[in-house]
Amino acid sequence: MLKHLKEEDFNEEVKTGDVLVDFYATWCGPCKMLEPVIEEFAEARGKVKVIEVDIDEHEDLAREHGIMAVPTLLVYRDGKLVNKQSGFVTKDILESWYKEENR
Repeated sequence: MLKHLKEEDFNEEVKTGDVLVDFYATWCGPCKMLEPVIEEFAEARGKVKVIEVDIDEHEDLAREHGIMAVPTLLVYRDGKLVNKQSGFVTKDILESWYKEENR
């Protein structure tokens, strides 16, 4: 499931289950390249919640989570941050990274 987020909903959204959060910007070239990868990942992993957060619309949320570059991906498991990855990744890299970090 891929969804855009309201800032006040962030903690509630990552509270349970596996959640991939994509911090991005509309002006970011690598973010645009990553978008179809994220969409494929969301479709292939139906039980993983995928949330997109535009850093320009949610500056406080980006600052709170230490986002210094985009794209940055965060993986939460039951409310706990288990991994953080900055920069573009291919679908294969994302799949292997997710499997390794989230067994």
